Amino acid sequence: MQALLGIAVLIGIAWICSQDRRRIPWKVVGIGLLMQFGLALILLRAPMVSDALLVLNSLVSAVERATSAGAGFVFGYLAGGAQPFNVSDPQGLYLFAFRVLPQIIVFSVLVALLWYWRILPAVIRLFGQILHRSLGVSGPVGTAAASSVFLGMVETPLVVRGYLQSLSRSEMFTLMTCGMSTVAGSIMVLYAGVLSDVIPGALGHILIASLINVVGAVYVSRIMIPPGGEVTAPSADGELRYTSNMDAITRGTADGLRLAVNVGAMLVVLVSLVALVNNALGTLPINGGPITLEKIMGWVFSPIAWLIGIPWAEAEAAGALLGAKLILNELVAYLNLAALPDGTLSGASELILMYALCGFANFGSLGILLGGLATLVPERRAEILATAPWTLVSGTLVGNLTGAIVGLATAV
Repeated sequence: MQALLGIAVLIGIAWICSQDRRRIPWKVVGIGLLMQFGLALILLRAPMVSDALLVLNSLVSAVERATSAGAGFVFGYLAGGAQPFNVSDPQGLYLFAFRVLPQIIVFSVLVALLWYWRILPAVIRLFGQILHRSLGVSGPVGTAAASSVFLGMVETPLVVRGYLQSLSRSEMFTLMTCGMSTVAGSIMVLYAGVLSDVIPGALGHILIASLINVVGAVYVSRIMIPPGGEVTAPSADGELRYTSNMDAITRGTADGLRLAVNVGAMLVVLVSLVALVNNALGTLPINGGPITLEKIMGWVFSPIAWLIGIPWAEAEAAGALLGAKLILNELVAYLNLAALPDGTLSGASELILMYALCGFANFGSLGILLGGLATLVPERRAEILATAPWTLVSGTLVGNLTGAIVGLATAV
């Protein structure tokens, strides 16, 4: 009942934010909810699928070992190579910049190769057709939505770049919401590595979260900006192409390097800003202990945490993670989740939060989204600037809806 109430409240918030409540396609909303719940039941409760999720851990381990070999050759002991001195605390040599960020580069190359080998495009076309037939989205929107499971917010629009100018306002908002509700395939391995000690089969869960989030992104975006009956001609043609294996490797490396540098820089800035805000809050004359940004976020988001199925005793800690995800980013939230003391959250709460935190809906990503789309379709810049900020609301609602649905599915 708690999760059901949460689903109703979250959809109610989307309804309140709707720009035309009379045209909301409630049939699509109902079908989308059933699809999400069915996917959650199949992917989380079926023994074969659960075993497959654990097998995916071997992919994470393989990428980690391969990255350690390459990074160790370049950076030596800083990246896990042989130490030229005695080490009293091996954990002290686990440097995030040299052990974790290089995994993004390697996985980015793997994604580029899978795209060149036409494996990812085939999967995307299939998923796009499912969305087209079940939720009634146009071909380009279905293709872009499916692409967002594997590609980033900048790469996804490239797949349907030729149609960006002709998409309706509702379709454009759906495309943007999909980008803010999922995580790129090149960075999934990073989150899985962070959470591998917390939740078994973390990579599989993150992949499932993105799949379920795409469905939620379609109907939540259509509640907030309903369609007007327009239909865009179906097509899977796009401009994201590689000419050879070497082209995929070189461009994948360059893209991964930019992403890794951006992730590292954002972490430095965001953690520093949090520390700066906490230092300022610590000077306030408040009794009862120091006030921190995390504590404030816990107070603000604890009702949302309770609504998605977190027990009230754990809601403040969970709310702090949900707030960190929106204000900072999902990586900081996942790092904070992995660093929580044992017993802070139950296993069920950790699983719900893993899904609720999956997605790019934060202020930093909003800037990336605005910059990317404004460059691709400059003639629609004013419209994008007006509607894109609302993706913070739609993307956050989608993630929390998925968390509530997963909590409901695991409890059935």
